[in-house]
Amino acid sequence: MGKLPSLKNLSYLLALHQQQNFNRAAAACNVSQSTLSSGIQNLEEQLGCQLIERDHKSFLFTAIGEEIVEQARKIITSTEELMHYAQGHGNILEGPVRLGIIPTIAPFVVAELSKRVQQKYPKLALQLAEDTTQNLLSKLRDGDLDILLLALPMDIQGNQKWTLGRDPFKLVAHRSIADKLGEPVDYDRLPDGSIFLLEKEHCLTGHAVAACQLTDTVKVNPFTATSLHSLVQMANARGGATFMSQMAIDHGILQNTDLVPLKPSGKEASRDIGLVYRATTSRRQTFRKIAEEAAQLLPVNTLG
Repeated sequence: MGKLPSLKNLSYLLALHQQQNFNRAAAACNVSQSTLSSGIQNLEEQLGCQLIERDHKSFLFTAIGEEIVEQARKIITSTEELMHYAQGHGNILEGPVRLGIIPTIAPFVVAELSKRVQQKYPKLALQLAEDTTQNLLSKLRDGDLDILLLALPMDIQGNQKWTLGRDPFKLVAHRSIADKLGEPVDYDRLPDGSIFLLEKEHCLTGHAVAACQLTDTVKVNPFTATSLHSLVQMANARGGATFMSQMAIDHGILQNTDLVPLKPSGKEASRDIGLVYRATTSRRQTFRKIAEEAAQLLPVNTLG
């Protein structure tokens, strides 16, 4: 067997693919541009194929180069997991776990989940990152995160998941219009433009609208909010309404407002909450323990 490619050169390739710029990739790897370029050229020689098409101004990954990047990502991620396992002396409940959470879940579980994990598994170091679903999935793919706490249904891009539980939806409406709506809410009684929603980057909007069977887009206000708290303030100030998860309501997001939770249209309107992980991971047992703790914090726990 010939000499195997070095992990360092594989990491150079991944950095270049992520940064799409030699200078930025070299800076991310803390090496000079010439070192990074030489490492990738060495990798091409060892593999016997061209990974990048270059000219004096630009470069382009070849088709085989794109495939090698995917394989390199798996190798680097598996190697990192091996290091964590070895550093914990084979104990599945030791070492760092990088958890990504979407903004419509994070404020209501982060503190308690961190506390529970620290108390029950003191040698596990839970590291948290908050971002949108698509950004988190990209980071999971790239090996920058280990597990994700997401709202479902969602295309999880070939990863695996455990469904932890359900988070019911309510329509929260200003007191000035709440009495006119009935329960389940009759959307026809809502003024046009009175329903406020989050920006499309937040999956709660799509889940809530679908689950609550809102079809009349005339009822939706064109202005969107960037966070749940700004969404609540917008609906409250404008005397309107919005969709809110039970998890957020239970944590007091409606306090000091004139918004009233009502049962929306739609049978058992809710979103599922799931823990997502790479299919290739060797830390499934570790992640399952965290999933069990997270499920305890949901309004409805369905984890078997």
